[in-house]
Amino acid sequence: QVQLVESGGGEVQPGGSLRLSCAAAGSIASINDMGWYRQAPGKGRELVATISRGGSTNYADSVKGRFTISRDNARNTVSLQMNSLESEDTAVYYCNAVVLTTKAPVHWGGYWGQGTQVTVSS
Repeated sequence: QVQLVESGGGEVQPGGSLRLSCAAAGSIASINDMGWYRQAPGKGRELVATISRGGSTNYADSVKGRFTISRDNARNTVSLQMNSLESEDTAVYYCNAVVLTTKAPVHWGGYWGQGTQVTVSS
Protein backbone atom coordinates (compact mmCIF):
# COMPACT_ATOMS: atom_id res chain seq x y z
CA GLN A 1 0.00 0.00 0.00
CA VAL A 2 1.21 3.53 -0.89
CA GLN A 3 0.19 6.77 0.76
CA LEU A 4 0.90 10.36 -0.28
CA VAL A 5 0.71 12.92 2.51
CA GLU A 6 0.53 16.63 1.66
CA SER A 7 1.21 19.74 3.71
CA GLY A 8 1.63 23.49 3.29
CA GLY A 9 -1.77 24.65 2.10
CA GLY A 10 -3.43 27.73 3.52
CA GLU A 11 -4.78 31.19 2.83
CA VAL A 12 -2.63 34.07 1.56
CA GLN A 13 -2.98 37.55 0.10
CA PRO A 14 -2.52 38.17 -3.62
CA GLY A 15 1.18 38.41 -4.37
CA GLY A 16 2.07 36.14 -1.47
CA SER A 17 3.86 32.79 -1.44
CA LEU A 18 3.23 29.25 -0.27
CA ARG A 19 5.24 26.05 -0.41
CA LEU A 20 3.45 22.72 -0.76
CA SER A 21 5.13 19.43 0.12
CA CYS A 22 4.16 15.81 -0.50
CA ALA A 23 5.79 12.72 0.98
CA ALA A 24 5.25 9.22 -0.41
CA ALA A 25 5.39 6.30 2.01
CA GLY A 26 4.64 2.58 2.05
CA SER A 27 5.69 -0.38 -0.07
CA ILE A 28 7.73 1.59 -2.62
CA ALA A 29 10.42 0.17 -4.88
CA SER A 30 10.70 3.15 -7.24
CA ILE A 31 8.92 6.38 -8.15
CA ASN A 32 8.77 7.62 -11.72
CA ASP A 33 7.05 10.94 -12.53
CA MET A 34 5.66 13.09 -9.74
CA GLY A 35 3.43 16.11 -10.10
CA TRP A 36 0.90 18.58 -8.82
CA TYR A 37 -2.64 19.04 -10.10
CA ARG A 38 -5.39 21.37 -8.96
CA GLN A 39 -9.15 21.63 -9.08
CA ALA A 40 -10.97 24.94 -8.68
CA PRO A 41 -14.67 25.14 -7.76
CA GLY A 42 -16.81 24.15 -10.71
CA LYS A 43 -13.85 23.06 -12.81
CA GLY A 44 -12.10 19.81 -13.63
CA ARG A 45 -8.73 18.72 -12.34
CA GLU A 46 -5.87 20.29 -14.30
CA LEU A 47 -2.11 19.85 -14.54
CA VAL A 48 0.03 22.37 -12.67
CA ALA A 49 3.54 20.92 -12.91
CA THR A 50 5.34 17.60 -13.27
CA ILE A 51 8.89 16.43 -12.67
CA SER A 52 10.59 13.26 -13.86
CA ARG A 53 12.86 11.04 -11.79
CA GLY A 54 15.82 12.70 -13.50
CA GLY A 55 14.59 16.23 -12.79
CA SER A 56 13.00 17.30 -16.08
CA THR A 57 10.10 19.69 -15.42
CA ASN A 58 6.93 20.72 -17.18
CA TYR A 59 4.58 23.57 -16.23
CA ALA A 60 1.17 24.82 -17.18
CA ASP A 61 1.40 28.12 -19.05
CA SER A 62 -0.58 29.87 -16.33
CA VAL A 63 2.08 29.21 -13.66
CA LYS A 64 5.33 29.49 -15.62
CA GLY A 65 7.73 31.91 -14.00
CA ARG A 66 5.80 31.87 -10.72
CA PHE A 67 5.82 28.23 -9.57
CA THR A 68 8.78 25.88 -9.16
CA ILE A 69 8.52 22.11 -8.72
CA SER A 70 11.31 20.07 -7.14
CA ARG A 71 11.87 16.61 -5.68
CA ASP A 72 14.12 14.73 -3.28
CA ASN A 73 14.47 11.14 -4.46
CA ALA A 74 16.17 10.02 -1.24
CA ARG A 75 13.17 11.14 0.83
CA ASN A 76 10.45 10.37 -1.76
CA THR A 77 9.15 13.92 -1.62
CA VAL A 78 7.98 16.50 -4.14
CA SER A 79 7.46 20.20 -3.45
CA LEU A 80 5.82 23.14 -5.18
CA GLN A 81 7.07 26.65 -4.44
CA MET A 82 4.34 29.12 -5.37
CA ASN A 83 5.20 32.82 -5.69
CA SER A 84 3.21 35.84 -6.87
CA LEU A 85 -0.03 34.03 -6.10
CA GLU A 86 -3.21 35.25 -7.76
CA SER A 87 -6.88 34.73 -6.97
CA GLU A 88 -7.08 32.41 -9.98
CA ASP A 89 -4.70 30.04 -8.19
CA THR A 90 -7.35 29.25 -5.58
CA ALA A 91 -8.02 25.51 -5.74
CA VAL A 92 -7.53 22.17 -4.05
CA TYR A 93 -4.03 20.98 -4.95
CA TYR A 94 -3.34 17.26 -5.36
CA CYS A 95 -0.03 15.43 -5.33
CA ASN A 96 0.45 12.58 -7.82
CA ALA A 97 3.13 9.90 -8.16
CA VAL A 98 3.72 6.87 -10.38
CA VAL A 99 5.01 4.14 -8.06
CA LEU A 100 6.43 0.63 -8.39
CA THR A 101 5.36 -1.31 -5.31
CA THR A 102 7.45 -3.85 -3.37
CA LYS A 103 4.62 -5.85 -1.81
CA ALA A 104 2.70 -8.46 -3.79
CA PRO A 105 1.12 -7.98 -6.18
CA VAL A 106 4.11 -5.99 -7.45
CA HIS A 107 2.88 -3.42 -9.96
CA TRP A 108 3.17 0.11 -11.31
CA GLY A 109 0.34 2.36 -10.30
CA GLY A 110 -0.70 5.98 -10.10
CA TYR A 111 -1.40 7.36 -6.63
CA TRP A 112 -3.00 10.58 -5.40
CA GLY A 113 -2.73 12.59 -2.23
CA GLN A 114 -5.77 13.67 -0.28
CA GLY A 115 -5.60 17.26 -1.53
CA THR A 116 -4.75 20.50 0.25
CA GLN A 117 -6.67 23.77 0.00
CA VAL A 118 -4.96 26.91 -1.31
CA THR A 119 -6.95 30.13 -1.05
CA VAL A 120 -5.74 33.48 -2.40
CA SER A 121 -7.91 36.43 -1.39
CA SER A 122 -7.78 40.04 -0.24
